[in-house]
Amino acid sequence: MGTPITFTITVNPTPTVAAVSNQTVCNGANTTAVTFAGAVTGTTYAWTNSNTAIGLAASGTGNIASFAGTNTTAAPITATITATPSANGCTGSPTSFTITVNPTATVNAIANQVLCKGSNTTAVTFAGPVAGTTYAWTNSNTAIGLAASGTGTGIASFATTNTTTAPLVATITVTPTANGCVGTPLTFTITVNPTPTVA
Repeated sequence: MGTPITFTITVNPTPTVAAVSNQTVCNGANTTAVTFAGAVTGTTYAWTNSNTAIGLAASGTGNIASFAGTNTTAAPITATITATPSANGCTGSPTSFTITVNPTATVNAIANQVLCKGSNTTAVTFAGPVAGTTYAWTNSNTAIGLAASGTGTGIASFATTNTTTAPLVATITVTPTANGCVGTPLTFTITVNPTPTVA
């Protein structure tokens, strides 16, 4: 009878990575940092990014720090991040999540208007390149005959007023919003000249 020998068979567990929530941010806003976690001690994580236009590198290892999302287009852009866990020489099943960056809403330029008291203004239509944009506006001088604020796709024509002997200037500020992101305001002026008189 010979001398017995012993040996071991070690079966390592399959590493996993916990689900990660999707994120949606506005252009220029910071994302929430992503911390990967799994059940197997010592697991490492490698990740890839399908769309570097959002401001994140194409790949990396470890957690993903917060970063400023970027979008130079007029439509939302989405990146799929895929994280793959590894531990003890074993590779686990990857998990994916998305980061969507919404564009900055803008307003197309609007011409200033100069009118005489009692004249009707030219109707103003608000427009911009980002689909679904809504507009809110404020008026700095209601004495011209326009309300202090409003919302909608424009300002209808109205009859101007001026009870003074000097021109009245109102600054209209239009603020666009799209996909929950507030864009850069745009301003234009409406000047109402008084009716001239003779002594």
